[in-house]
Amino acid sequence: MNTKDAIRRSIESSDKIVGAYLGDLTDAELLVRPLPGTNHIAWQLGHLIVSENRLMEAVVPGTMPKLPAGFAEKYTKDTAGSDDPKAFHSKDEYLRLMKEQRAGTLGILQGFPDADLEKPAPEQFRSFFPQVVDMFLLMGGHPMMHCGQWAVTRRKLGRKPLF
Repeated sequence: MNTKDAIRRSIESSDKIVGAYLGDLTDAELLVRPLPGTNHIAWQLGHLIVSENRLMEAVVPGTMPKLPAGFAEKYTKDTAGSDDPKAFHSKDEYLRLMKEQRAGTLGILQGFPDADLEKPAPEQFRSFFPQVVDMFLLMGGHPMMHCGQWAVTRRKLGRKPLF
């Protein structure tokens, strides 16, 4: 196994866990906040989609699937406090967009030269991700950080632990 295989496996594992956490939730349940001041799952899904698009687009410009017009603007820090169901998308739409972005990421990874993984990350991300490999690794890790929050929401909704 090489570095790209390990990254791909991490991403695939993350996708399975994300699918399990979201599997039985309704659109309305995506808007439940586990505690006041926390982000609901709907906003977090949009944030994950926008983040993946922006980060991978920075690695190889012009290669990621385009997001719908106005999508990124709906998932900023300023919109995180909204509870208006009309301001968000359906679970099916989030899953479709996540799948499109993930396919873009995996396509970039597949064609990315191994030696370039150790190159410095794009300047605007370097303080968090020193090398390009760190940006690819985040594609598996970032959703997992949010899954920890989703577990709390699921418990609030009366769901049993999945893992």
